[in-house]
Amino acid sequence: MSSYPASPARAPLITPVLIAGSVILMIGFAIRASFGVFQIPVAQEFGWARSEFSLAIAIQNLAWGIGQPLFGAVAERFGDRRAIIGGALLYALGLVLSAYAYEPWQHQTLAILVGFGIAGTGFGVILAIVGRAAAPEHRSMALGIGTAAGSAGQVFGAPTAEFLLQFYTWHTVFLVFAAVILLTLFALPFIRSPHVASRAELEETLGTVLVRAFKDPSFSLIFLGFFSCGYQLAFITAHFPAFVTELCGAPAPNGMLAAMGITTSSALGAVSIAVIGLFNIVGTITAGWLGKRYTKKYLLAGIYVARTLAAAVFILLPITPTSVLVFSAVMGALWLATVPLTSGLVAHIYGLRYMGTLYGFVFLSHQIGGFLGVWLGGKMYDLNGSYTLVWWIGVGVGAFSALVHLPIRERVMPVPGPVPRAA
Repeated sequence: MSSYPASPARAPLITPVLIAGSVILMIGFAIRASFGVFQIPVAQEFGWARSEFSLAIAIQNLAWGIGQPLFGAVAERFGDRRAIIGGALLYALGLVLSAYAYEPWQHQTLAILVGFGIAGTGFGVILAIVGRAAAPEHRSMALGIGTAAGSAGQVFGAPTAEFLLQFYTWHTVFLVFAAVILLTLFALPFIRSPHVASRAELEETLGTVLVRAFKDPSFSLIFLGFFSCGYQLAFITAHFPAFVTELCGAPAPNGMLAAMGITTSSALGAVSIAVIGLFNIVGTITAGWLGKRYTKKYLLAGIYVARTLAAAVFILLPITPTSVLVFSAVMGALWLATVPLTSGLVAHIYGLRYMGTLYGFVFLSHQIGGFLGVWLGGKMYDLNGSYTLVWWIGVGVGAFSALVHLPIRERVMPVPGPVPRAA
């Protein structure tokens, strides 16, 4: 009787690394997504212009972007866990000190700590870990699930902040959030990510890889294309609750709205952020699934076209509770769907060895856009009393991103072999 070797067991999609990374992203993004809820309470307490706290959030986004490649390099040089610990400690310290800050410049300075903290616990570090730990056939889907975890945090982050503000001052809520972010450190024992790379990739230095990427036009196009994503997302996260609160007025008696806990316009603003996060869970997982089967650059172009149309239609129609929730659902489905595709594109073209650092540089473009979206939102509001112009700028940059993804060459960049010595 002949015997045959057993076929290798299929690698699982859900692993301890994916679960632990998802928990860290969920908690970190729950807090990050709530800062827009504090716009009005902070401004009212101190009598600040809207642009003051907006600038703090904008600086936070920029610091997050600058910190992302730095934390990616730290993770690849000194270990993933050390990068995450450093990020969590900076995040918590920034929140604690911000709770006792009473001047605009103090909030704006401390936002640097919070931004670096988000970088150390955010996509650049965690998705690189998840990508290395996932089997090749599951990588795109695993990146989608990890990104969706950040969306899950957004579902309850803003409503939780709104709920806590009914009983506590914003100072106390910041302290509570600082304690919560430190709880992510209990997930560290499960962060065990191998360095999946070829021998040639392991022999390349980080500097060599960066030079190769920066010389590649496709890397520049990916960098430019991610700008509008940051602009749109950061603007909506920071200003949409206040935008809805001021334009919608008190929602009319409605059974469905009441069942969702929406009895005030401020509650509608907070719930709209949660709706975005809820639909984003579906959108990011779907994007991860599609990214394995279709060309990523075309999927990204399609997402940016859909975002552009959704924002244009929303701002042209009357703003009502219904239009707010519908827009939130549509935008949510497209919200972070770009992240698993963009990070997957970087990993596919340039390899996994330095994915965290390379994606970190791409993410810097995202956060430069985020800085401008948040800062312009506050500045234009103070000048014009409305956000209309900022919305239309977002429509324009969204169309730009759709176009720049089309020329990207989605192919694996070969790793140069060793240079033969002269005889």
